[in-house]
Amino acid sequence: MATIKQVAKQANVSVATVSRVMNNNGYVSAEARAAVEQAIADLDYAPNRVARSLFTKTSGLIGLIMPDITNPFFPQLARAIEDVANQHGYQVVLCNTDEQLEKEQGYLVALQTMHVDGLIITTNHSDNPNYEKLDLPMVALDRIVKSGIDAVISDGYEGGRLAADTLITSGATRLVHIAGPEQLQTVKRRTEGFLDVAGDRLIGMTHSNFTFKEALTAAQTLFDTHWPFDGLFAANDVIAAAVLQEAVRRDVRVPEDLQVIGYDGIELGEMTSPPLTTIAQPIYEMGRLATERLLDLIEKRDVETKEMLLPVTLTERQTTRRKGQDR
Repeated sequence: MATIKQVAKQANVSVATVSRVMNNNGYVSAEARAAVEQAIADLDYAPNRVARSLFTKTSGLIGLIMPDITNPFFPQLARAIEDVANQHGYQVVLCNTDEQLEKEQGYLVALQTMHVDGLIITTNHSDNPNYEKLDLPMVALDRIVKSGIDAVISDGYEGGRLAADTLITSGATRLVHIAGPEQLQTVKRRTEGFLDVAGDRLIGMTHSNFTFKEALTAAQTLFDTHWPFDGLFAANDVIAAAVLQEAVRRDVRVPEDLQVIGYDGIELGEMTSPPLTTIAQPIYEMGRLATERLLDLIEKRDVETKEMLLPVTLTERQTTRRKGQDR
């Protein structure tokens, strides 16, 4: 593998001149630039990213902290982030923490070692004190980490209200709810909105994390302790999918006996049986805006802290009845 010294020798220039050509920084004569570019091509020289970052103080890398890539919501976010980053000449380093704080902390150390230019955070450990110590541009996505860190989120409170209103309008009178992780403020807002509208129609509630296995256990508990109920709001679509599976096992007809609404709007909802009615976040738009916001911070175009609140919409499929529809 060629080195920068070999490039300089072949081009008959100094190492500093090669560096200026590579980084497009400082004066280099047209003749010297052509010689360096020809030498790089002849030697097939590829600069070491870490070594280059020591000179430029930039790596062209964005760190992406995600809690669980088996949850379909996060790969859809990652796709948007990668698309926008690549369009602007950045590459994304994906770190899947498996919701483990120790693993997350290890990734933060590794990303600093790689001299990443900024971070996008979708952590489940929003109280992680290490984020406060990082001197890096950061944007929280679908999360609120701490004051002073930009955030791109959807309107979870309005989403919860919309779910309750849809169930009630569709004839449900005995409502239940499977809430998400209590430490996540954005997820708590979904619950708060739902409860405010459900009022005394709510007859039961439990919590689950966002894995299918735990969601299935939560669904079983709810059926065991509060059945019969005729309207259920799940804090995300994975939980809702678990509810549909448990309903099949118990011969509960959806939507005739039980109406179900999820939250997120992931592609999985189109594949469930029956297809899932859900409160849809603008997933791609959230990922796009978070990345563009991070690039603004990295390139110091706009450093004032912002929280972007995006609207949600009802995607009506076959797990709810339309108003006036018979059981």
